[in-house]
Amino acid sequence: MMVFILPGAPAPMAGARDDDDHLRIITLSTRPDTVSGGSVLVRIRAHREVPLSKIIVTLNGHDVTGAFKPETDRSLLGLVEGLRLGDNVLAVASSTRGKHHQGSELTLTNHPITGPIFSGPHEQPFFCMTQNFRVPSAATSTQTLGPPLDTDCSAATRVDYVYRTTANTFKLLPNPPVHPPDLAPPTTTTEGKTVPYIVRVETGTINRAIYQTAVLHDPTTESVPTPFAPPAAWNRRLVYTLGGGCVGGWYIQGTSIGNGGILEHLHLSQGYGVASSTLNVFGNNCQEVLAAESLMMVKERFIKNYGAVFFTIGWGCSGGSEQSLPISDDYPGLLDGIVPGCSFPEVTAAQVMNITDADLLDHYFKRTALPWSDAEKVGVSGYANAATIATIGPPNAIRVKAQGGACNAAIPLSMRYDKTTNPTGVRCDVYDHMVNIFGRDPATGFARRPLDNTGVQYGLAALNAGAITKQQFLDLNQLIGGYDNDGNYVATRTVGDLEALRIAYRTGRVTYGGAGMRKTPIIDYRGYVDQQPAGNVHQRFHSFSMRERLLDANGTFDNHVMLTEDGASFGLYGDASPVLSGALRQMDEWLTNLKRDRSHAPDHVKIRRAKPSDLVDACFTQLGTEKIAEPATFQGGGVCNGLFAAYSSPRMVAGEPVANNVLKCQLKPIDQADYTVTFSSAEKAQLAAVFAQGVCDYRKPGVGQKPFEDTWEFF
Repeated sequence: MMVFILPGAPAPMAGARDDDDHLRIITLSTRPDTVSGGSVLVRIRAHREVPLSKIIVTLNGHDVTGAFKPETDRSLLGLVEGLRLGDNVLAVASSTRGKHHQGSELTLTNHPITGPIFSGPHEQPFFCMTQNFRVPSAATSTQTLGPPLDTDCSAATRVDYVYRTTANTFKLLPNPPVHPPDLAPPTTTTEGKTVPYIVRVETGTINRAIYQTAVLHDPTTESVPTPFAPPAAWNRRLVYTLGGGCVGGWYIQGTSIGNGGILEHLHLSQGYGVASSTLNVFGNNCQEVLAAESLMMVKERFIKNYGAVFFTIGWGCSGGSEQSLPISDDYPGLLDGIVPGCSFPEVTAAQVMNITDADLLDHYFKRTALPWSDAEKVGVSGYANAATIATIGPPNAIRVKAQGGACNAAIPLSMRYDKTTNPTGVRCDVYDHMVNIFGRDPATGFARRPLDNTGVQYGLAALNAGAITKQQFLDLNQLIGGYDNDGNYVATRTVGDLEALRIAYRTGRVTYGGAGMRKTPIIDYRGYVDQQPAGNVHQRFHSFSMRERLLDANGTFDNHVMLTEDGASFGLYGDASPVLSGALRQMDEWLTNLKRDRSHAPDHVKIRRAKPSDLVDACFTQLGTEKIAEPATFQGGGVCNGLFAAYSSPRMVAGEPVANNVLKCQLKPIDQADYTVTFSSAEKAQLAAVFAQGVCDYRKPGVGQKPFEDTWEFF
């Protein structure tokens, strides 16, 4: 029998047959078709009639039975090594009392530890940064991983031990290991174990990323951990941290890890394992497919080191949410539950549409001859204040601009793209970074772009509400313009590539919510910043956009809970927040209950009854100590909306639904019934000239918009 288990997923999965099969092969560290690094953690389950001592395991015809040890009285656990690149055959058979039991085979596809597996060809050029990455001992020195060992930016794997000090910092443990006098008091894990606060940190390279894993382990009393003998303090749970950013996140290996480093006190102190990589920081890699692949490979390494995990929690803010949300939908099984903070549903739609519209508005306001008050600008933008337009726009929209785009300092000026002086140079924009997904425009050779604002009636709701005049509405829509393929401002509207639009929906670049996410518990935490005087890109309406998509796709959002507090208290995503730290406890309880539910109830029923009773939509005051529990509603009434109002966006003011997932609208003829004002003959002519092809019809799906179905896509 052939079975594989995605790390953290319940068994059995695809390929399982009846329970009376005598032998079952289960991969624990990864799927059989995504093995990397030449090894895989395997479980063999035997029928009660088959003694474990009679089982024989072979790899490509060679006996590897010695790699397996009894796990229970009916299962063996083995770390199978020596896989060749490509396909390998793992076979298991047995003989008892002269009776030969039919064997099972499983094909294992092994990939290079440098990747790729499903993200497509390696991006070129790619700048190594191992020489800049500081290892844990760098707290007292300048030691780094050193120069890369090859063109794939590889570095030797190393293990360091650090300890929590009485000053609440981390220091390198002495070698040979001893308990230093400034070792912090013992920490107590979620399993009630009180242990020395000493952490094993592994650093190396996987998939051209620098990765790190961390777990409580005391080398003064314990031997080197293995999947057969995991660290005693580890609670068998993994938190995978996902870092933010995006601008400049291309062509580099990066030097930052996770949500703020691997030594996450909130998680480690409670016994969780922690893992991440530089390509799981969007400031280094603003592309969620490559992020998913890196997550998968690093998690595989963690499991081969320490054993199978009970579940994995995705943890991160901003660009971290732009990883965890689409990854949970597109590559189900990698993350069992997620705690996104300051969230956006994804980069391609919700984020890019908002920042480019803000950028175009900012550009328009700087060049129009008409006067605009701050109140009128707010009416058009939908934001809390006029300053938000400039704060969100130019600094963030640069990610779509190949001409003068945001290149990391590691990329020499001489290598950067310029349409006139260096047309074959490096294009530092999000679309060329996603060329494996969107493909190339045959006319330019550059990445296809799904960016579009054709037919968008900017300021429509403000016009109908009397917040702006007809002249302002017409002038705005006549002059706002768009971008060319290099991201330069042009007088005409941006036209999205039709193939790119189709690909964006088909491959999950616009997060659907009805695939893997349908079964993923989500706690959406938001440190509220919408009303900051200077504005902020991390706006609350994005949480409602994701919820609306879940409702549209599944008819329910039982798996989605919103928690909101003032971002001035603990920042956007501060571990010191009792609300955020409480979310970790609640997610643990939710997933634990869910994993133990072996019933055949529908997924949404299991999710609803596994949810902790105290985990409901709520907002918090008094530094997170006062809880106001009430259903979260977009721009509705209630105490929480009075404290933490959700605003909207230029595209929603133009009629875009709250789901915010229409990249390019279908068009309809101009209809006077859509306006509360009456246009003169001259104004009608001007409106018709501006929208010669028609205006957006948001009652219909977007162009190319279809439900996402193809999970686990290989590019």
